[in-house]
Amino acid sequence: MQSTEKIIILDFGSQYTQLIARKVREIGVYAEIYPFNISIEKLKELNPTGIILSGGPSSVYEDGAPIPSFDVFAMGIPVLGICYGLQLIAYQKGGAVDKAARREFGRASLEILNFEDIFAGVSQNTQVWMSHGDHLTKAPEGYEIIAKSENSEICAVRSPDKRIYGVQFHPEVHHTTEGKKILENFVRKICGCKEVWNAQSFITSTIEKIKNLVGDEGVILALSGGVDSTVAAVLLHKALGDKLHCVHIDSGLMRTNESQTIVNLFKDSFNIPIELVDGSGLFLSRLHGVEDPELKRKIIGTAFIDLFEVAAKKFNDAKWLAQGTLYPDVIESVSIKGPSATIKSHHNVGGLPEKMHLKILEPFRELFKDEVRAVGRELGVPEWFVNRHPFPGPGLAIRILGAVTKERLEVLRKADDIYLEEIRNAGLYNHIWQAFAVLLPVSSVGVMGDERTYENVCALRAVTSTDGMTADWFEFPNDVLAKISNRIINEVRGINRVVYDITSKPPGTIEWE
Repeated sequence: MQSTEKIIILDFGSQYTQLIARKVREIGVYAEIYPFNISIEKLKELNPTGIILSGGPSSVYEDGAPIPSFDVFAMGIPVLGICYGLQLIAYQKGGAVDKAARREFGRASLEILNFEDIFAGVSQNTQVWMSHGDHLTKAPEGYEIIAKSENSEICAVRSPDKRIYGVQFHPEVHHTTEGKKILENFVRKICGCKEVWNAQSFITSTIEKIKNLVGDEGVILALSGGVDSTVAAVLLHKALGDKLHCVHIDSGLMRTNESQTIVNLFKDSFNIPIELVDGSGLFLSRLHGVEDPELKRKIIGTAFIDLFEVAAKKFNDAKWLAQGTLYPDVIESVSIKGPSATIKSHHNVGGLPEKMHLKILEPFRELFKDEVRAVGRELGVPEWFVNRHPFPGPGLAIRILGAVTKERLEVLRKADDIYLEEIRNAGLYNHIWQAFAVLLPVSSVGVMGDERTYENVCALRAVTSTDGMTADWFEFPNDVLAKISNRIINEVRGINRVVYDITSKPPGTIEWE
């Protein structure tokens, strides 16, 4: 990122840490997350305009509590401590933190006592989201109490001359109704951030960076047809032109006409050529009789690598491999044991750089999924494609529980087509994060036309989410579910029962395998 302004968020283990970064970026200021045990040398090298200390589940008095190895408050940089971050201010600056007489989780009413800076423009009584067991019983000397709640006389403090602020609640959470305004006051008024960071500024700076980095060398992109790789291809083509080589492998595990749709999109909308590789025979032969989900994934990943390696040899100028790594993957890779537990994302084309001696190019390693979609819109990727639900790299193979066969793939494709068609017809597609059908290795008795049937069970899955790390099952209107079930049973030979999955994540995962 070319921005000279950035907010650094130090992660103390809060489940909301990524939300802080997302909210700050929504305000138009660039933000990055690092673990709390970052070295002072690294932090100075990052040259932050402001620092935000996240919440966390620990008590500052616990053995092994997460505490930076240096005095972050002595750097002369504005600091905002959230929840545990506020308690850290009190603990290190001579205040007092005690177990709360009553733990506070959920909505609370905050009374503002000072409106000068961080609470400028905020209502005197405003709803906030609390999630803490400890609280402050004494503010550090020289710190002013600027907000309170019914449960606590000290809900926010400030030291304006040192530009240090702390709040007991979570401004990054949706339930804090004026949280975005509070964060905006911190990054704009207190930190003085002026630059605007958005999709267009990202595109401009990233194209310049790619040109400088790659020069006259070629770049290969494994184009899966998902949103991330598609938007990456369009951005890279703008920067590199015909030095970009896109390879799409049709695994035979795709949805109906998926590969042809991708080829047509790139030809008609962007005039970007694609090397299309038909690998359906190879994938099906290697998956023959395999039922274990992890083994399926490994077989599919290896097959992709083998085919991609052969296709890549056609491009003699290629020195780079472009991957669609997103920021949550980067956060996970730099995180220490603790603090924020994140669910492992599907990794990109593993094993290729070592085998092929290619340098890695990751244009989206700074972005969240919703930001990639915003970049796609700015680049002219059609809305129907930008808003597509995520589709797993192993394709329908992990939506067929048990062995994968050509016949079972056809049954699932038809059921999935009907499901997605009816979701779109009902105007619900963009309200759902991900929806798909699953073919179960279970047969059940049914009756069709006075005849007994013994056929497959199809499970339907639909969830709402912001980033796929947590998810709730989507509540369909009954008539929509009834129509979907009726159509699948009547139109898809081989399915005689449809069930709907109402498991949230956690404890379940979104995909079944």
